This record gives sequence, C-alpha cells and structure tokens, in this order.
Amino acid sequence: MKINKLQINAYGKLKEKEINFGNNINIIYGENETGKSTLLKFITNSFYGISKNKNGREISDYEKYMPWTGEDFSGKLEYELDNQEKYEIFRDFRKKNPNIFNEKMEDISKEFNIDKSKGNEFFYEQTKVDEALFLSTILVNQEEVKLGKQEQNILIQKIANLVGTGDDNVSFKRAMDRIDRRRLDEIGTERSRERPINIVSKKITELEEEKQELKKYENIKYEIEENKNDLNNEIENLEYENEFLKEIKLINENEKIESEKINLKINLKDENNTKINVIKNKINEIKLNHKSDFEENKKINSEKNKLNKKIIIYLLIIFFVNILQLAFLSNIYGKCAIAFLTVSSILLFAVLAKKRAKKRDIKVKNSLEKVEFELNNLKQEENLLEKNNEILEEEINQLKKDFTLKINLEKEKIKNNYCNKIQTGKINEFIKLENINIELQKLENKLNNKKVELHTLDLDYKNIEPKLENLSRIEEELVENKEKLMSLRNLEKSINLAKEVLNQSYESMKNTVTPKFTGELSKTIAEITKGKYTNVRLNDDTGLVVELENGNYIPVVRLSIGTIDQLYLSLRLALVEDLSEEKMPIILDEPFAYYDTERLKNILRYIAQRFSNHQVMIFTCMHREKKLLDELGLAFNWIEM
Repeated sequence: MKINKLQINAYGKLKEKEINFGNNINIIYGENETGKSTLLKFITNSFYGISKNKNGREISDYEKYMPWTGEDFSGKLEYELDNQEKYEIFRDFRKKNPNIFNEKMEDISKEFNIDKSKGNEFFYEQTKVDEALFLSTILVNQEEVKLGKQEQNILIQKIANLVGTGDDNVSFKRAMDRIDRRRLDEIGTERSRERPINIVSKKITELEEEKQELKKYENIKYEIEENKNDLNNEIENLEYENEFLKEIKLINENEKIESEKINLKINLKDENNTKINVIKNKINEIKLNHKSDFEENKKINSEKNKLNKKIIIYLLIIFFVNILQLAFLSNIYGKCAIAFLTVSSILLFAVLAKKRAKKRDIKVKNSLEKVEFELNNLKQEENLLEKNNEILEEEINQLKKDFTLKINLEKEKIKNNYCNKIQTGKINEFIKLENINIELQKLENKLNNKKVELHTLDLDYKNIEPKLENLSRIEEELVENKEKLMSLRNLEKSINLAKEVLNQSYESMKNTVTPKFTGELSKTIAEITKGKYTNVRLNDDTGLVVELENGNYIPVVRLSIGTIDQLYLSLRLALVEDLSEEKMPIILDEPFAYYDTERLKNILRYIAQRFSNHQVMIFTCMHREKKLLDELGLAFNWIEM
C-alpha cells in the first residue's frame, strides 16, 4: 500500500498544498515550523478522522488545525493498495465521515462499516491496521528514539519487551509483578491483613453473628403476626356476632312494641268486655229491682187481653142474640132498640173496664218508662262495646298476622346476611336467646379484652420493628459483602487465569515470536555494526545479551546508546511487515537527529535494502539524509515544504 498524492485545501497552517509521493524513499524537507508535523497529522486524520476530544491536552486536534479565517477545512488523499486498486479520500474535517471514491469516481463510502464513535472504518477494513497501531508502528516520531544516557535502561527494557512479548510497552516480568501486586492490593490473601478480601471476610463474619442474634426477633415477629391475625379474625367474628345480636335485639324491641300495640288493643277489648259485663249486671240488677213492676205490667197486659177477649165474646154473643131476635121479632124498631141497648151496655162495660185498667196501666207504665229508657241506653252501650270488640278482634288478628310475617322476614333477612359470617348453630342459638342484653354484654367484654390483647401485640411489634429493620439492613449488608467477596473471588480467578494465560502466551512467545525477533535483532545488529555483534538472545534472568566476536556474551546495557537506538528503531521497523497483508508505508518524523554520520549512513542503507518493497517517508529539517543517499547511490523522491 502506498500514498500517491495529497491535496490540502486548508488544514492548520497548510493551505492549497499539493504533494506527490514516490514509490520507495521520500525525503520531506522543511525548516522548523514549516508544517511537517501538520502534514503528518493530515495524513493520519485523512485515514482515521480528526478528534474533538482533548485527551488531557489543552486543545483538541480539531481546534488546533481548524483554519482561523474560515477557509474550507478539507483535503484529499489518493492511495493505492498492493492489488493496484486506487482510492481517493475526500475529507471535510467539520464532518465525521469522509467521501471515498474508487478509480471510476464512484462514491463507495456506504460499502464500509460506520462506527458511531470512530466513523467510517474503510481504512481498517482494507489494511486491518487501526489508528493506535498506525501511530505506534508505522509512524515513528523523533521522541521515540531520542533517549539520553540516563534513559538507556528504559530503551533496553523496551527492546526486551518487544523481543519477549511482541510489544515494546509490555514486559512479561513486570506484567506478572503488576498482576501479583494488583491481586495483593485489590484482593489480598488468606495471610494478608487489612486487604479487601480480609476486610470483607471479617465483615461477613461479624454480620452473620449479628444476623443470628437478631434472627430470633424474626420468629417472634412471625408469632406476633400469627397471633394478630388470629385476634383480628376473632375480633371480626365477635363484631359480626355483636352486630347480629344488636340487629336481633332491635327486631325483638320492635316485636315488643308491636306486641304492646296488640296488647293495648287486647286490653281495650278486655276493658270493653268488662264494661259489657258491668252493663249486663246492671241490666239484670235493674230488672231485678223492678221485677214487681214488670210482673204487674205483665199482669195488666194479661188482664187487658182477657178483657178484650171477654168483650169480643160478649159482642159475639150479643151478635148471635140479635140475629136470633131479628129472626123472631118482626118489629124493626124493637129490634133496633134491643140491639142498641145491648151494644151500648157492652160498650159501657168495655169503657169502664178499660178505664179502670188504664189507670193501673198508666201507673205501671210511668214506673217502667224510666226503667225501659235506662235499659235501652245500657243495651245500646252494650251493643256498641260488642261492635267495638269485633273491630278490635279483627285489628288484633291482622296485627298479629302482619307482625309475625314482618318479624319472620326480618329475621330471615338477617340470617341470610350473616350466614357466611357466623356459624349456623350460633345464629339459631342467638335467635332463641331470651336475654340478649346479657349476651351482648358478654360479647362487649370479650371484644374489649381481645382489642386490648391486639393493642398489646401492636406495641410488642413496634418494639421489635427497629430490630427487624436492623436485621434487614444487616441482611442487605451481608448480601452486598457476599457479592463483594464473590466479586473478589471472581477477580482472583480472573487474575489467576490471566497469569496462567499470560504465562502460556509468554512460553508460546518464547517459542515463536522471540526466536523471530532475536533473529531479526541478530541480523540487524550485524548489519549496523558491520559484524562486530552477530547474535542477540533473550534470557529470563539477565534480559537481552549479545555475543561478542570471541563467543562471550555481554548484557545489551553495555552497548553504546547509539547502537541501542539503532536496534530499537530497526526492530520497530521490522514489525511493519507483520502488521498487515498490505505492505504498509513507513513514516519517520526526524528519527535521525541524534545519529552521527556513520550510523545514519548504515541505517539508511539498511532501510533501503530491508524495506525496498515499502514506501518510506522521512521527514527532516536537514540535508544530511539527501547527501548520504546520494553518496550511497540510492534513489529517492525529494519534497520540499
């Protein structure tokens, strides 16, 4: 893969800049502050986008490189993959995603994955190199190789890390030490004190003891709750019974009222009967007192009847006598005279008899008239009372009938209302009670006693509530601490697993990566020291060692700083070939500022030979690289900023 061309419209201090790159070595020359570092950032940001995050710096790259005068903050980069497919990236740096075109100028931006945070990942999909890997291997800054004498050990450690683990920032021994330290600091051991696992284990023990102490109150709580439930049920049943009895009592009271109404009418009837008897007795008494008058009156009436009968008989006799006379007498006047005298005498006799009888009758009648009047009044009063009694009897019977029906209906209704609340046997028992008040009093007393018991239980419950709340808090703390312990155990397992995996990986590295890197180092050190040192090995105890011409081994730390710098740079460059299936370009920003002429010539020769199939970009502020390349007869592309 190589970069063919870039066009910068405006990016930082660079404006309307167009640069063409060669296939192998490119020397990008410029005095300080001419924009070499800006150009490097443009290349990186074209591939991966520009960040608006400060990441601990005073300003972000976006703020740093945005033009101040409002120019078009954009640019284009053309590159070519190893399969000779060519692409163009156009970036408006104010936008998150670029426009990507193929050779036919077709926009293929949507053919690649777009990450929400990173944007379009086209370059990673094409090369499998992310931004972090790009910056740590492909692009080598001056600071990467500018190490003084006092930092020699750090650089040697980086080389040892690179040889041992494949990453110059990863030391197996240090990694294992850090893992052990982390385990001790973040977890602890059975023998340690005041470490997280010791603190949590101790806390769990204390909480378990407190929990056991307070657990008994939980049982008491359950007992109280059961007793409260039982009492509430009893109170509810007693209240139902109490309400039932009160309703029955009300019915009975209504029954008494209705009975009193009936009794009032019965008493009224009895009073009427008493009055009737009094009247009858009075009538009998009057009749008894005036018995002689009644008998006299009866006698007079009898005599009057007899007299009337006699007169009738006399008249009949006279009639028949007159008929005979008329039959035997021929003188009409004599007949009339006899008839007249006979009738007159009879009439006179009747009148006299009547007159005499009338005197006696008047006397008796005057006596009985008052009696009859009184008797009639008494009789009328008796009849009226008897009639009233008949009416009262009907009313009494109707009241009894209506009342019995009403009472039975009300009792049946109450029984139905309470059939699911009170036992049937008790309902029947309560209905038959003669003295409900006594039973009501008993129920009231019982109900009050139960309520007192319930109140006592409530007080007991309130007294243990703080303890139960404390128990709940302890249980929560216990769960929390057990989770912490489990997390610590899991972390311990993870750390042990990490150590195991790291150890296995390290062993695998020693068998695969380490021989490759030591071989690369041996080859490189032989080339850059012209065969003075030919063999480099990694030893677990002493670290990196080199073999002298006489066959003896010395630690790398005894080499010169310049030689160590060259080893480190060469080894990093060797990593480029393993990064991707693409032959990635190598970008070097002022890497040789502290190299002497001889060492610079050796490293340039090494780069030209070792990486002849890679595009190399060397950013410099001096002409040394150009001069030495000319001396070595190596072709290069000169670009002046």
